[in-house]
Formats: sequence, C-alpha cells, structure tokens
Amino acid sequence: MKAFYKDFKLGILGGGQLGRMLIQACPNLDIHTCVLDPSPLAPCAGIATEFFQGDLQDFATVYEFGKRVDLLTIEIENVNVEALYLLEKEGLQVCPQPRVIETIQDKRKQKQFYQEHGIPTAEFVLVDDLADIRKHSDFLPAFNKLGVGGYDGGGVVRLDSATNLEKAFDAPGLLEKAVDMDREISVIAARNAHGDVAVYPIVECVFHAEHNLVDYLISPSTLSNELQNQAIEIASSLVQKLEIIGLLAVEMFVSRSGEILVNEVAPRPHNSGHQTINANVTSQYEQLLRAILNLPLGSTAINRPSAMVNLLGEAGHTGPVHYSGLNKLLLIPGVHLFLYGKAETRPFRKMGHVTIVDEDRNKLIEKVAQVKQTIKAVTLQEQESQA
Repeated sequence: MKAFYKDFKLGILGGGQLGRMLIQACPNLDIHTCVLDPSPLAPCAGIATEFFQGDLQDFATVYEFGKRVDLLTIEIENVNVEALYLLEKEGLQVCPQPRVIETIQDKRKQKQFYQEHGIPTAEFVLVDDLADIRKHSDFLPAFNKLGVGGYDGGGVVRLDSATNLEKAFDAPGLLEKAVDMDREISVIAARNAHGDVAVYPIVECVFHAEHNLVDYLISPSTLSNELQNQAIEIASSLVQKLEIIGLLAVEMFVSRSGEILVNEVAPRPHNSGHQTINANVTSQYEQLLRAILNLPLGSTAINRPSAMVNLLGEAGHTGPVHYSGLNKLLLIPGVHLFLYGKAETRPFRKMGHVTIVDEDRNKLIEKVAQVKQTIKAVTLQEQESQA
C-alpha cells in the first residue's frame, strides 16, 4: 500500500457528521480525502478534498468511486457490499472488511454471530413477517427489530403483548426479549491488521425516551470495576472474533441482576465516542486512522471526566436552522460545541453535539441540564417572528 503521507487518497463512503469529524483528523497525517454521498449538501461536502455525489447502494457508483482511492472506509453501514467485495478481490484495502459490514448490516446475522461465538446477548427469535411474530406472542414483551434498514433509533418497536402487534414490522427481523435494565453503556474498540487491540473506557448512555437515540452520555462510568472490566473484555473479544480492521462500537445493556449483554454494534466511529476528541488521549477518529493504516494504536486513557449532549432539532421546527442561545452556551466553562454543517433542521435530527469537561462529576451532570436548556436548533422563520 502507498505510504499514507505520499499522495495517499482515503475514500470515505458516507458524508455525514461522522465522516466530517474523521476528515478533521486527517490533516495531521497529511491525508487527502475523497467522499461519496447521495446529498450535495452532506456535512462533508465543503471540507473533503474531493467530494462526489452518488448512491451508496448502487454497485457501479461504489465500485467506480473505490477505483479512485488507495484505501476505502465507511461512516455508515448501508452501502453496496457486492462492490466492496469486488474491490477487495482486485486488491483495494477495504476497512472494515466487506464480510464484517455484511454481517453487521443485518441484525439477524449479528445476533447469530453473537450466539455462535459465545458473546452474551439477550434471548431472541428470528421472525420472517407479522404472521411469524403472532406465532411467538408468548415471547413478549420484546423488541421487534428490522433485520436491515433500521438506523438511528428507527426500525425498532417495543411489543408488550399480542394486543399491540399493529406496531410490529411485517418484514424479516427478530424479537429480542426485553431486559430488566439498570443502564445502557457503550464501549469502543479498535483493531489494526497486526491484531493489536485498544479498548476505550465505557461510557454510560441516557436515551431519549421517545426517539430511541442517545440524549446524552457521561464518562467515566460509576459501575463497579468488575462490571467495567467485564464489558471491556466482551468488546475486546468481539473485535478479535470478528477480526475487524478499524473501529467497533459495542452497545450493551447492564441488567439489574448485573448481567452485561451486547445489544448492537457499529463498525465505524460512533455517537458514543464524540467526547473522546476533548476528553481522551486519542480521539476515536485518530484511532480509526491508526487502525486502518496499520499504525500503532493510541492510548485510550481518559484525560478528564466528560459528558456529551446531542444537539437535536427542536420539535415543530423544519427549515433553515438557527442556533438560539449559542453565545450563552459558550460562556459555560468546559463546553465545546460541534456543529455538523446541516443547513436545515427538522424535529430530532442530529444537528451537532456539545462536549463538556469537568473534574467534578456532579457539575458535569448539572451542566448537561444547563446545556440542554441553553442551546436550541430552531428555524430562522421562528427566530425572526420572535424578534
């Protein structure tokens, strides 16, 4: 492979905020970035060295894009895997590997992988359609998950009993037994081609009650050392069994009985690792570059306790975005604002995030509430009508 500092082109499939933050880590290694995304207004469009508009699911588009670059990675899983297999066969390094992406694209295959490799996960049954779900009504309460296509909280519904099956998906998926949960955590692990593994300390995630995506997270965790070590060991085992080259974000449940169960994984940078930019020795984005370039992995140690608040579009606001309260936000000590370059907001769209660092965990939690009250992603029309 061409040396990364000699006219090296890194291809990124997907031009969203994860790609944007990955690009922001590239100049330190003098890496030329090429991005493919279906939207000309994608967050990466204005900052990639080269930007191409195209369908990530189209074989020819992905294949031709791959021929332009020296190494290909992803910031979203929903890509054409057949094109990646062919590019890999022809000698292009694809990270994570197509077989890993293919396994993770389908939650059914994910769950079967955990089961076959001794990775602890909640009890589940595979279902083909609504009629199949009805046959397993005695398995409820459970979460019905689409096999493919669900993203950012979509494709998941809770089914409490046979009386609310109208919410179920009439498509291939699974039923996952509801866990008596104490909290949700995430662990990000990295692996390079040498087989070296580095695992970040766990973060605790608090999810939005209605939209099933992270509201905020906090690091470090207050779980016992025993449980933290167990979670880290599970993540380390999983990246090694997948033999992934790159990053793997492992979302887990901690049950009230102290059991740790893998929920889902993502083979890319993850929302639960944004705070590493400000709070850890090595950010998840630099770590991804180190892993796919087969460089020594960086330290994952925490420099300072941190929290991360997702900045979501406000309910009832669709249109050109205005960030109200921005000046007040930046007066809060320890606050770091990241805007994703999305011109238009809509309800609960991820528009940015705020990282908070503070040595005092109680103050971190207080500042989370303060941040959520201070900055809002609203529409320009609404802002003008209030002026």
